[in-house]
Amino acid sequence: MEFERPDLLKVWIGKDLPPSYFLTVNQELINDFAKATGDNQWVHTDPERASRDSPFGGTIAHGFLTLSLLSRLLLDQVYFPRLR
Repeated sequence: MEFERPDLLKVWIGKDLPPSYFLTVNQELINDFAKATGDNQWVHTDPERASRDSPFGGTIAHGFLTLSLLSRLLLDQVYFPRLR
């Protein structure tokens, strides 16, 4: 969606935004994030051990990976032509 000014986003308060582009969070992305951040905990990077020892039945994405994807979501959803 294109907005001339950030204050025009107010019309979306309390409303659902349209879907953004899909991004598959796969093991390769998780491993790359682990390498970049130094967080190589097995629950993220060791599928064999995670399937055996994790209550989730497999690896899980880092919380900070999930948070960092919010910036991509924002760029997919909101466009300010004057700010780019």
